[in-house]
Amino acid sequence: MNDATLRSNTVNSLVWKLFERGGNAIVQLIVQIIMARLLAPEEFGALAIMLVFVNLGSMFVISGFNTALVQSPEVDEGDCSTVFWISLAIASILYITIFLFAPFVASFYGLNSLTWPLRVLTLVLVIGAYNTVQVAIVQRRLQFRKVFNATIVSVVLSGGIGVAAAVLNAGLWALVIQQLCYSLCNCVVMAFQVKWRPGFVFKPDRARQLFSFSWKLLVSGILDQGYQSLSDLIIGKQFSASSLGLVSQGKKYPQAVGNMLDGAIQPVMLSAVSRVQADIPYVKRLVRRALKTSTFLIVPSMTLFAAAAEPIVGILLGRKWLSCVPFLQMYCFIYALLPIHTTNLQALNGMGRSDLFLKLELIKKAYGIFFIMFAAFVLKDVYLMVAMYMITGVISTFVNAYPNKRVIGYSYSEQLRDIAPAFAISAIAGGLALFCGSYIVSPGLQILVETAVMTIAYLGIAGIFKLEAFEYLITTIRDFFGAKRR
Repeated sequence: MNDATLRSNTVNSLVWKLFERGGNAIVQLIVQIIMARLLAPEEFGALAIMLVFVNLGSMFVISGFNTALVQSPEVDEGDCSTVFWISLAIASILYITIFLFAPFVASFYGLNSLTWPLRVLTLVLVIGAYNTVQVAIVQRRLQFRKVFNATIVSVVLSGGIGVAAAVLNAGLWALVIQQLCYSLCNCVVMAFQVKWRPGFVFKPDRARQLFSFSWKLLVSGILDQGYQSLSDLIIGKQFSASSLGLVSQGKKYPQAVGNMLDGAIQPVMLSAVSRVQADIPYVKRLVRRALKTSTFLIVPSMTLFAAAAEPIVGILLGRKWLSCVPFLQMYCFIYALLPIHTTNLQALNGMGRSDLFLKLELIKKAYGIFFIMFAAFVLKDVYLMVAMYMITGVISTFVNAYPNKRVIGYSYSEQLRDIAPAFAISAIAGGLALFCGSYIVSPGLQILVETAVMTIAYLGIAGIFKLEAFEYLITTIRDFFGAKRR
């Protein structure tokens, strides 16, 4: 594949991935707002506890094989079937295990009504065994429009069903039904677009080859998901389900925005890097562009979200959720650092260095777990627990960036210089937005004014100084729509 073709496919994939993430985030936001008004913090806290087990299980089901399928130079249908049967076997074992242990989980957290919702929600693991291969195939081919189609249909349908269940007083079951419907619908829509079907084929040699790459990602994924979920487990037990509901709501919206923007760029970058991994200078250019572009989008979004957090929560979720504002603001800072983490880690994956990926996870989780445990059991403060994620996030920017100085010649100091303009301009624009908003009493008008001031100031300064990421985004949009008109 020549440079022009790769660029065209990458641009097209990037835009469709942005559409997919954006559409998903917007619909999910509307659904979550409606359900937050219908349900109590305790019910969202119960969902957060269940998702700990489901998300950890998903790490085992995926097992890093999806990334191995994307990264491998040559893949055939037999490889895909092999991965599917491995994933299905793991999913079945995990489902039976969680089904049996669900009563113990419910009893441990003092939530007796948790048993059957957890058993039903865990079915997403079985669905995921098929879906992970579908996604790997389209990601490998840079066919992200198919992911867009599946995501939009799934989020709209599952959101409607979930809200209807909440209106009918289904309580926690409304959240479970929404999650399960999303996974099932996504898999079905993808099946109509991706002609691959699992065959009765299992290739032991290829399974070993793929696993030699993926096992490191599996361990890394378990460590990361376990670390992210640790605070949920501790808060649910050490404090209360209500406190966990507030923390999970505070995390949910910055996470959605961060994953929408950064999550659109990183899978595309992984596919592109995997195709040109022998050309180190070209890989470095791709990684730098991904970091600059992702930072340019995410940092101002998080700055604005943190500045307008209180009126946003008050209007959209209601006053019963105002206690989650400090958590939301802290998570805005945490997710503002997301690009430097994911860009460096995806670069290592694209270069086939899952060994370094695993070493980094071991280092980060060692000090991260210590900080969280100290806040929970010594300081005994739920706010300080979340603050510890901020501290570990800052330290981890250096840890994640360090290996790429050797792997692709992209040092930490270079990365800091590349992201500094976005942070500086966001601080200036955010300060202006806060200043202007402080004179407005109406919460709704305050949000509109702060958003307008932040947007105009940020884009205006970026345009004046001809920021590379800004000009790249403008060019990408023009190229995409220009190609569509032709």
